[in-house]
Amino acid sequence: MADHAALGFDPAPGDPAAVLALTKKLGASAQSLGEAARVVKDLVSHSSQWQGEAATAFRASLSQELPRYLGAAHTSLAEAARRLTGWHDTLVAHRALAARYESQAAAAKTEQALSDTRRLARELATEHAAAARRVARTLNTATDRLAPKEPGLLSSIWHKIAEDPGDALSNASAILGAIGAGVALFCPPAGLAVMLVAGGLSLAALTTHLADPKFRKPLLDGATKGEFDADFWKSGVTLLGDAAGTVPGVAAVASGAKAGTLAARAALTAAPEASALTGLSAGTTSFRSTTWSTGLAMQEVDNPLTTWALRSTTNRTVRNSVNMAGPTAGLGTALLDYGPDNDTIEHAATATDGARGVLDDGPSAFAKSKRAWSVIRP
Repeated sequence: MADHAALGFDPAPGDPAAVLALTKKLGASAQSLGEAARVVKDLVSHSSQWQGEAATAFRASLSQELPRYLGAAHTSLAEAARRLTGWHDTLVAHRALAARYESQAAAAKTEQALSDTRRLARELATEHAAAARRVARTLNTATDRLAPKEPGLLSSIWHKIAEDPGDALSNASAILGAIGAGVALFCPPAGLAVMLVAGGLSLAALTTHLADPKFRKPLLDGATKGEFDADFWKSGVTLLGDAAGTVPGVAAVASGAKAGTLAARAALTAAPEASALTGLSAGTTSFRSTTWSTGLAMQEVDNPLTTWALRSTTNRTVRNSVNMAGPTAGLGTALLDYGPDNDTIEHAATATDGARGVLDDGPSAFAKSKRAWSVIRP
């Protein structure tokens, strides 16, 4: 109330910065969901060449319903972002007007002038409240009209994004990782592009989780108090998955960064009179090509445990099917996280992700990193 001492009330409550931040998050989430819907749809329609049990399970998990759900969620979030953008602009204008009324009230010389200013502020408060209700109604209408009719899906997605962004990023990474692995079987460069995005999401999930006190608490309790409960294992498995998903992408970028730095220095050494832009151009080109080539090279590295288990098998279709088992399991547990709350399913998903991390994600990340390190080291 101290900021509106002269008026005695705030005619236009709200935080424009918070609304703008939420709008940006919704817009980015909508864009990611839209791209995921397109990629899933294309993958399902072009996956007939891949055969085997893993292929059947993969196609079953990417049913025709999933692209529709992702598309509906994309549309809903995009509409919400558009509505909130309008509300942000309205809020900024109302708060500016409220500040002006506060200044006028503070400078009023007579009771009549003060009364007139407060009357205008009350009118603004009425208009502001009405505008807020209109925005709330339009958001609810958009959700009812555009969301999937099956209960719980959109609300779960929304809850994950708004209340637990770290898990939402982890799930998005797992989904795109499975899609990228499937796409790579038919078009390695396209699969690499998808998986690099998935790696970026894993890095974002890792930093978000580590910055979240609620996420760290079960891990700290387990380390300091010996409380190895379900929350401890869920956080530990999630952290393992985030880290494993981050490593290959970071390794590829690191190799590109080293090559880019060396190329920039070489360009400037060869032509000392050249401008800094010459070195930047050479460095950027080398960074891009080396990152890409290292990523493609790492894509060819199989899980060493799978390689050992299938050492007597030369059939590439069998190897591809087995290699897809881990990403497919990750896709399944990520999608289950958006279903109704169920402790049994959650514990089973944690166990599945834990086994996947130990048997697939961890060994694969280590082997891929060794390939990248052979490029990075002198």
